[in-house]
Amino acid sequence: MTTTVAISGLTKTFTGVRALRGINLEIRAGEVLALLGENGAGKSTMLKILSGDYAPDDGTIALNGEHVVLRSSIDARRRGIRVIAQEPEIVHDVTVAENIFIGNLPRRARAFSAGRVRANTRDALAEYGFSDTLDAAALGGTLSPAQRQLVEIMRGLVDRPEVIAFDEPTSSLTENEVEALFRLIRRLRDDGVAVVYVSHRMHEIFRIADRVAVLRDGELAGVRELAETDEAELVRLMVGRDLGSLFQRTRVVDGAEVLRVEGLENDDVHDVNLTVRAGEVVALAGLIGAGRSELARTIIGDLPHREGSVSVDGVRVTLGSPADAIRAGIGLAPEERKAQALLLQRSVRDNMSLAILDRISRVRVVRRREERRIVAALIDRMRVRTPDMETEVRTLSGGNQQKVVLGRWLARRPKVLILDEPTRGVDVGAKAEIYAVIDELASSGTAVLVISSELPEVIGLADRILVMQGGRIVGEVDHADATEEAILALALPKSEPIVSA
Repeated sequence: MTTTVAISGLTKTFTGVRALRGINLEIRAGEVLALLGENGAGKSTMLKILSGDYAPDDGTIALNGEHVVLRSSIDARRRGIRVIAQEPEIVHDVTVAENIFIGNLPRRARAFSAGRVRANTRDALAEYGFSDTLDAAALGGTLSPAQRQLVEIMRGLVDRPEVIAFDEPTSSLTENEVEALFRLIRRLRDDGVAVVYVSHRMHEIFRIADRVAVLRDGELAGVRELAETDEAELVRLMVGRDLGSLFQRTRVVDGAEVLRVEGLENDDVHDVNLTVRAGEVVALAGLIGAGRSELARTIIGDLPHREGSVSVDGVRVTLGSPADAIRAGIGLAPEERKAQALLLQRSVRDNMSLAILDRISRVRVVRRREERRIVAALIDRMRVRTPDMETEVRTLSGGNQQKVVLGRWLARRPKVLILDEPTRGVDVGAKAEIYAVIDELASSGTAVLVISSELPEVIGLADRILVMQGGRIVGEVDHADATEEAILALALPKSEPIVSA
């Protein structure tokens, strides 16, 4: 098999932290190479070097036998290398078509034809199987997270690259969109494109990859042919230890009712009734677009409701804003942590202490010594990989950013904690740690409501599973009876076939 990219001795250091250490790796034409590793293992750094965003401190990259220096993303594109980012950058006030072709639009205004760009976009969407999901004329600001991800994917395909890397491409996609993407990746591989696929979802790796390269602490821990390895070996390579069972729950029976939602109604949710007891983990399952996140936002007062009520510890509460929810003892870790949960240009310390400023302040002056003591304990407890607590949170990996968000609520200790996709984009080692935190919260009497699109996670964590469809709760499954088939039977519209995930 022809080698397309040969990486030799690749090294990169940031402010004393060595992100990559002497990486030697081949990325071959006509092959899907999966890149695995915990958050902070160096995957994103390697992709940014391939995309021209970072320059390596040492080492070389050869493309089809020729040594290349990638000084910018433009250099990488000209060489036929594209990286599909995990967090899409979408221009809100221009169309999907213009977003997709944004790097290929003519420089002269007179040469630009919106109609021609839209027509080219429609042709490309039809070719790659996304016509039913994206409207070429829709504005970027109207797109859902899944649609934004598909725009990012299409943006990388229109150049017909020789090397293409996908960084967590399915984290926001529906099952049908994932299937379309996998068909596309197989087609690219069969056409001789070299494909790099980064994902924390092991079942995806075993469906799509030919080889697997594992990074750990910036070093190449091993490369395996997919047919010659299994999940247990890959996890050991990633984390350097056996994790045992990911889901270890201390199930609390007959706790007092903490959260009650009755008849909640707005444009997104319809006549929703649910309860969560102290020490109980209740999961909201359903397809993307079923209304789960909208229900969470309605419960905390971020979306208004015209009917219904929310009660905490038997007392009806008025929730006009998230601040009201926090005062009532309800916390939410939202799905889109960068856009909705984090102050990206502030420190880890600022972000972790955000929910307890009222408790560590006197006359509106924060007691810094107490704040640092609490945050230091949380960093240690959550195993947040950061140079120090004053590091800007935007520089952390996705998994470590998520730990910061969860640490914030550990500090607050709310009566009810809603976690929306708590392990999205998080590696298997960090997942185990987050699951342990959820179990600890439940064991201490917190009522936990989890929203997750990963059915094994739902089944492993939850005491009860509430299934949503079209903004309504359409069924309940007890932990003892939970199977993927049982949940999908409730989640899917009756006209759709049930396919085991």
